[in-house]
Amino acid sequence: MLEVGPDAPTLCDGWNVIDLAAHLVVREHDVWAAPGIVVGGPFRSLLEQAMKRRRTQGLERLVELIRDGAPRIYELLPAGAQLSEYFIHHEDVRRANGRGPRTGLADLDEALARLIRAAGARLLSRVETGVDVVWNGGVLYRHGSDPRAVLSGRPGELLLYLTGRGRAAEVELSGEPAAVAALETARLGV
Repeated sequence: MLEVGPDAPTLCDGWNVIDLAAHLVVREHDVWAAPGIVVGGPFRSLLEQAMKRRRTQGLERLVELIRDGAPRIYELLPAGAQLSEYFIHHEDVRRANGRGPRTGLADLDEALARLIRAAGARLLSRVETGVDVVWNGGVLYRHGSDPRAVLSGRPGELLLYLTGRGRAAEVELSGEPAAVAALETARLGV
């Protein structure tokens, strides 16, 4: 975030880097506004107020808060929730600014593979066809029934695809044409 600056683009439509940094800080530190992220509705205006206030703190301060980590209450979240959020948003910044996939991070690949196994049902809940999510020749998650599509790649790339960032993810799609088409047109992400 600091390398590319507050006005640099992200993969999050309509958000630049400072918006994304504010989102992460609000999510973790402004409990009164955080429901607006998921629930929306009446909480949306609280979220917008919190985001506006956080953006005025500047990118350096927001990054400092992010680096300090989440309050202890976040230890109650399911394993991997923080990893998922930070990995995806880190890549939102990297990919929108011309940086490709990171390599040589075996521990990260393994952690993200576990996350896909655990969250596969939620990530693919809107897909109306069978999907095999594959890494290194093994199925990380099997969803639905035939016809089947096969989504292959490294775990980080698979996670990006499954969270609606298909245009930036380096994955391979194969399988039955109808299933591939259904996966490509499915509404993935939050």
